Amino acid sequence: MLTIDDVTIRLGGRPILEHASAAIPQGARVGLIGRNGAGKSTLMKALIGEIEPDEGAISRSSKLNLGYIAQDAPSGSVTPEEIVLAADVERAELLEEAETCTDMDRLGDVHDRLLAIDAYSAPSRAARILTGLGFDEDMQRQSLDSFSGGWKMRVALGALLFSEPDVLLLDEPSNHLDLEATLWLENFLKSYPATLLLISHERDLLNKVADHILHLQGGRLTLYPGGYDSFEKQRAERAAQLASAKASQDAQRARLEDYVARNSARASTAKQAQSRAKMLSKMQPIAALMEDPSLSFDFPNPAALKPPMITMDTAAVGYETDVPILRQVSMRIEPDDRIALLGRNGNGKTTLARLLAAQLPLMEGEINAPGKMKVGYFTQYQVEELAGDETPLEHMNRAMEGRPQSAIREQLGRFGFSGNRATSKVGKLSGGERARLALALVTRDAPHLLILDEPTNHLDVDAREALVQALNDYSGAVILISHDRHMVELTADRLVLVDAGTAKEYAGSMQDYIDLVLGLNQNKKERGTKNKKANRGKSAKERTELKAVKAQVTQLDKVIAKLQSDRSDLDRAMYEPASASTGLANKPMSELMARRARLTDELEEAEAEWLTLSERMEKIEQS
Repeated sequence: MLTIDDVTIRLGGRPILEHASAAIPQGARVGLIGRNGAGKSTLMKALIGEIEPDEGAISRSSKLNLGYIAQDAPSGSVTPEEIVLAADVERAELLEEAETCTDMDRLGDVHDRLLAIDAYSAPSRAARILTGLGFDEDMQRQSLDSFSGGWKMRVALGALLFSEPDVLLLDEPSNHLDLEATLWLENFLKSYPATLLLISHERDLLNKVADHILHLQGGRLTLYPGGYDSFEKQRAERAAQLASAKASQDAQRARLEDYVARNSARASTAKQAQSRAKMLSKMQPIAALMEDPSLSFDFPNPAALKPPMITMDTAAVGYETDVPILRQVSMRIEPDDRIALLGRNGNGKTTLARLLAAQLPLMEGEINAPGKMKVGYFTQYQVEELAGDETPLEHMNRAMEGRPQSAIREQLGRFGFSGNRATSKVGKLSGGERARLALALVTRDAPHLLILDEPTNHLDVDAREALVQALNDYSGAVILISHDRHMVELTADRLVLVDAGTAKEYAGSMQDYIDLVLGLNQNKKERGTKNKKANRGKSAKERTELKAVKAQVTQLDKVIAKLQSDRSDLDRAMYEPASASTGLANKPMSELMARRARLTDELEEAEAEWLTLSERMEKIEQS
């Protein structure tokens, strides 16, 4: 369907893609990944014809309808609902023609076509998409100009999803979404019936949606089957193979060089030496997988503070006098807490973060914190406001005015800006590099409390893993706002739900919250009552079938839990041998990997069966 054949693209004389080739299978759900600045967005623009390759070709069917979000967000006095409905161009043109057409035969054809494309249910479909993306009924009818840039990009995403193209091209679609909207998008894409090419750095999204991973590295493309976890496994295997092949080649090269050096001067062995010299000259070096040694996050640890660090009692905060966004907030924050704030965008997560950062005054109640407490507050605005014509060193010199150059250089070095990188213009840095610089700036004084509001938006997968590691090594407290479930699960030990005008401790796990958002863990009593009422009018046959399906789902729940547990045991044996169970200790890595592959296949089959049965159960209950 989409073929990339030996493509080279240069920007400013620098090769971005170099002899890259890949074939995207029809109906595939492909996650396009690569380090920041590798050229993913450039490739996407080439696929839609916005950039012409310098060499090679990109071929696709002439009738193929590609869907891609433009960089510019929509604007004007039109509403989100109108923008989304207008994305179906054929429907809009037919409705307009139906209003003006006087030819009765043609008018009949127009109405037949409108029925064929299900045009009259379009408003309800548009509303479902916008609701999933976080727009309530009133927001769907507001002027676009009343929304921020992030919400406008949600409208653009909604319009693209509504248009249902043959190939859906998405470049970091979750960047402007909260966790709830990201979960909705994930479920939408899982059931999307056409080909999908998705640029994303979120493990969970890639694992749930993608069935192939297209890896862009060093200007080349490699297509791997499976989701992100499968890709990581295959990449690790490939790295080991390359390392082994490189070691073998290096040894062979050393032997040849030694032979040539010892035998070139001898008449009896000169020809053999010349032959081996030719072999050396033709030997192509095997390169190890490229890793960026400058990828670094290292937060300076603060001086100790006595607990509690912050206490709040029935606090209220907002932006307008006597109009609080949050009220009755009571919290206690310890010096080593890791707290994730949950809740939809607009519910007040950032408002609470700004109160903790002393950027908003308290309206009611009490808040207590030691006067010597330092706070580092990271937001996306700080990344966007970095001066492009200045260097990281100039930014840090200004922020740490009066401090020794050694201290300034040390802080930059913690975040990978050493040597020439410290004196490169910010305008030439990738989004991930600018985010690292912003983090270096906000942590320059070794804060006791680090508040991170969506820190991963510009970071690739490897950078996110490095950030997780740095947060876990950091000895201060962390308040995290993020739609990246992987990061939240690996760093947070407390969850606070910001909802209904207040903020309260959430007693469940991250998975419990995800289930709550998806409507999978209603109160058992409520669910039972609802089901009981719904089942009263069912036939005996339906009740019998429902009971059997529920029993199968319950059994599959146990099977899936066991498979997940077994796979976790294998992961520990592979990556933390000291903690492995007795049965897996000292097993060869090849055997462990083979077992894990079999378990993964079994788990995928069980989850697919569980999904099918769950859908069947839902249909019976709703009938």
